[in-house]
Amino acid sequence: MTEHKNTLTTRVSLKTAIVGASIVTLLASSGCATSSLLEDNKRVDTKTTKTVLSEDQIVAFGRPAQALPKMPNATMVIVGEKNSYVLTQGGTEMVGLLTNLTPKNIQVDNDMNFYVPNNDGYFQGEMKLSYAKLKDEFKRSDYQFFLQNGGRECTSASDQRINAQRFCFSVPVKGAIYPQVSNLSLIQSNYRALTKPYTVSFYTQNQQSQVSRGGTNTAQKLVLLPFALAFDVVTFPFQLLDN
Repeated sequence: MTEHKNTLTTRVSLKTAIVGASIVTLLASSGCATSSLLEDNKRVDTKTTKTVLSEDQIVAFGRPAQALPKMPNATMVIVGEKNSYVLTQGGTEMVGLLTNLTPKNIQVDNDMNFYVPNNDGYFQGEMKLSYAKLKDEFKRSDYQFFLQNGGRECTSASDQRINAQRFCFSVPVKGAIYPQVSNLSLIQSNYRALTKPYTVSFYTQNQQSQVSRGGTNTAQKLVLLPFALAFDVVTFPFQLLDN
């Protein structure tokens, strides 16, 4: 009888120990989950934000009047009211399009947004323009030019209503940011204003870390090349028209 009682007591003690261990394990796991949840709440979220560095009004398109130091491939300049934007890649293609196509039929895409990866004075992006006129005005040589320069047909419904045809061009470009051209006043007095406002903007992308909501971006300004100096520019003999 005593032996049976001892055995029963041992079983009860073992069962109590197991239950107690289970409770401890449950509490411990709950504590880990709580700790993990707290850590998750404190986790730093990282997101990419787009920051506009500068916007400028375009005055004219042209080329440097003289060779620019350290910029042997500078073939085209976007003349802005604030700064000058020298194309070092894609400029030759743009000059070819703007000087070979009939000026009154050219329309430049107004959405000229250029990416400045490191805000060190260098930018990249695309320049887009379209060329349209009545179908019966096109010649075989026109179509040959479009084929050679990557033109694609992009005739719109409004073009079709007047029996016109449109071709679009997209030129990848890279460039550098220079100060305002030296002869800006002369250009503004002699060069006819563009018939619609053309704006160029520059932006960068930052990885922003924020522990809580409501984080604010640090304001940034567009940086020019440290060796960039003002220069004269020769404008192209055409005016961009809005259809």
